[in-house]
Amino acid sequence: MDSRADARAERRGSGRDWRDTVSDAADLALLGILAVLAAAPVLTAGAAVGTASAAVHDWLTTGSWPPARRTLSRFGRALLPGVPAVLIGLVAAGLLVADLAALATGRVPGGTVALVLTIVVAAALLGYAAAIVVEVGRVGGTGWRSAVTRAARACLDHPANWAALAGTTVVVVLLGVLVTPVAVPILAGYALAAVHAVARRRPVTRAELS
Repeated sequence: MDSRADARAERRGSGRDWRDTVSDAADLALLGILAVLAAAPVLTAGAAVGTASAAVHDWLTTGSWPPARRTLSRFGRALLPGVPAVLIGLVAAGLLVADLAALATGRVPGGTVALVLTIVVAAALLGYAAAIVVEVGRVGGTGWRSAVTRAARACLDHPANWAALAGTTVVVVLLGVLVTPVAVPILAGYALAAVHAVARRRPVTRAELS
């Protein structure tokens, strides 16, 4: 990925062209594939997502991808801190899916109104989760606990961005269901870039790259 960034830098004087677009798309696809592979053991998913988010943040901030050594170092530091985030995320996702399934099949009273409200809440939570992932990426892939607070503050201070993040994540989920499973890892890289791009529409919170 670094070589493509160098090639972009050499052409910067003459402006972007189709090669930059193809290079960016290939980089993000590779990032998504590597992140999904790193998350395959499940308990490493927090570290994989955080490290990939940090890489996207660096790429959007500096125009180049972080060195492989820094990425591996970030992943190693993020392994243990990411485990609680994975467990909490799995429990929350399981409860939401069970609730939606129960409402959709009529096992729980409430009808269409309750189902719509639950979908809205689920979308809002997805947007909040995306904000957390962005905040984690801004501090080098760790710091999930503090990212929860920063993301909550950002969502409350910028509700339009929260809604945009929610809409983006809902589209990503729908695409993940519709596309072939082989394409899901590629989609993951594009999804990270999309939520970072949406989040960058507001001022960056105080965070130091590691």
